[in-house]
Amino acid sequence: MLRTVIAYIFFLPWTLFIMITGLPLSFISPNLLHNYGRFWARVCLVVAGVRLEIEGRENIPAEGAHIYMPNHQSAFDILVLFAGLPDQFRWLAKHELFKIPLFGLCMRQCGYIPINRSDRKKAVASMNKAAQRIHDGTSVVIFPEGTRSENGNLLPFKKGGFIMAMQAQVPIIPVAIDGSCKVHRKHSMRVKPGTIRTTIFPPIPTEGLNPSHRDDLMEQVRQQISRGLSAERSSS
Repeated sequence: MLRTVIAYIFFLPWTLFIMITGLPLSFISPNLLHNYGRFWARVCLVVAGVRLEIEGRENIPAEGAHIYMPNHQSAFDILVLFAGLPDQFRWLAKHELFKIPLFGLCMRQCGYIPINRSDRKKAVASMNKAAQRIHDGTSVVIFPEGTRSENGNLLPFKKGGFIMAMQAQVPIIPVAIDGSCKVHRKHSMRVKPGTIRTTIFPPIPTEGLNPSHRDDLMEQVRQQISRGLSAERSSS
């Protein structure tokens, strides 16, 4: 419980400090603000007593855009990906988040991509814009489950990210995050020290694929992520 209290007391002022001091960096380059966010995440993990193990960084292409697709066990996954992925990438986020004072400004300045889900027409339009950004060279992170798992088990995948990948014609990099649900479970305030293991798998190409290949592509990504989860979870 003490770790939880320390984490929450530290997290909010630390995040506010990073946003205020980091915002000027974005006027020089969005990449600088992203790198500052990486520093924010690493400090948060240390304070929370979390040890991060990363495997497979060599599987990340040196050039070209790609889409990271990790499973989603916990709010700590954001910290894990910030701290663990070595290259520049951008988040896709609900457009409502961009309306939050200061926080939304930092997101816009960093080049994060808003997704409007208020209705189908706007959702399709924003996804098409995002696909164009990716095609033009912006790597992104998409959680294919769409929400956090309650127990760490893989949820059904949403199709939107896979359609976007095929539209952009960029590879998908599956990422397995294992252990974050033990550190911070959905609907729980408690933070527990622990180890989060993250495995980055080789890219799955989408060049030449069309919507008829969607289900096969989803299954390929799901199988890879399952390989990186603990045996008792991936077999359930």
